[in-house]
Amino acid sequence: MDILLSKSTWFIIKWVCEVLGVVMNGIYIVLNKMGIPNIGLSIVIFTVIVYMILTPIQIKQQKFSKMTAVMQPELNKIQEKYKGKKDQNSQMKMQEETMAVYQKYGVSPTGSCLPLLIQMPIMFSLFQVIYHIPGYIGSVKNVFSGAVTAISGVSGHADILSKFVSDNALRLYSKVDFSHLTKNNITDILYVMKPSQWEKLSDITAFSGISDTLETTAHQTERMNMFLGMNITEAPLDVIRRSWASQSWLLLIGAVSIPVLAWFTQWISYKLTPQPDAPTNKQPGTMEQSMKMMNVTMPVMSAVFCLSMSIGMGIYWIAGAVIRSIQQVVINRQMAKVDIDDLIAANQDKVNKKRAKQGLPPQKITKQATMNVRNIEEPKKPVNQEKKNQDIKDSTEYYKNNSDLKPGSLASKANMVSQYDNKKKNKK
Repeated sequence: MDILLSKSTWFIIKWVCEVLGVVMNGIYIVLNKMGIPNIGLSIVIFTVIVYMILTPIQIKQQKFSKMTAVMQPELNKIQEKYKGKKDQNSQMKMQEETMAVYQKYGVSPTGSCLPLLIQMPIMFSLFQVIYHIPGYIGSVKNVFSGAVTAISGVSGHADILSKFVSDNALRLYSKVDFSHLTKNNITDILYVMKPSQWEKLSDITAFSGISDTLETTAHQTERMNMFLGMNITEAPLDVIRRSWASQSWLLLIGAVSIPVLAWFTQWISYKLTPQPDAPTNKQPGTMEQSMKMMNVTMPVMSAVFCLSMSIGMGIYWIAGAVIRSIQQVVINRQMAKVDIDDLIAANQDKVNKKRAKQGLPPQKITKQATMNVRNIEEPKKPVNQEKKNQDIKDSTEYYKNNSDLKPGSLASKANMVSQYDNKKKNKK
């Protein structure tokens, strides 16, 4: 258990952390050999690599979103058709028609769930690895080994450290039981200490005999924690106060830029992410309003959190938002070139391949689903034959006059039908 306390202990997440920890350790080793053993730079490179690994999943999500946008008018019609009908028969019909639409376009209603199930553990693990750097980077842990050994040899060191953590309000990311304090626990405490706190630790009377060791370790940690002139163990608010008092304006600008960049990069990332189109004839629903509010408040909250959290976490947030924004620009350009009918055909081809593996013959999903939708209707009302003939004539003329519609395009036909329906409603 002692070994695990300096690492994430979350179920499943801890195993993903082990894999990502190897990546993080490799990055630091390479930088160390290049003469720049820097944790801040390691975090930036680590974040970029992990997000690049997640790119295929993001592309898959974007494709599903693009397909959902095409299906949404039909799904909205089904919901409108059965609005207010809570009886079992109506609910079953609505479910059947909804599934028929998904089958028509060759996608699954849970198509966005699998990418999220893969992505979320990785994102949580990324966060945990950055929190527990000494547990995953051996070279960093070794920097503290001398000080840890020296502190462990002082009588009553557990009580002294317990009081020190409490007096200085140290934010520990690992569980620490001061009644059974381990060397890994001491490492975790030393890792999150700011430069001013190292001085306070050396001034403790009980540690006077090991003050030289503590000062040496403090200098070593300062070297690997410095990033763009700031120590990443400090919070931007700490640096702002100190630089304001000392009138170090360049350092002040650097400290202020962390929360500002956290807000701005998060905001850009949200703006670049495609949002679902709301129906033109409806007011925005509760979900749409909540999403818009979240897109405004989340970047602001990131800036607020960054003020009091370590600069290292701010660097992680900024690096993540920047790489997401770049990815989104590239993905958006690629998605703009994707023909929706080719995407539908590819989806149907995947369905047929799955059927082939199951020993089932291939089938035309679109035709079958269309037949299913036509067969699931409400009780028919008497039809005015003259009106029906006129509607057929009008729809035929409308189709002929729209030369921009791609012949044989399922998406274009669906769009044409929606436009024709809206045109008829406006005439009423």
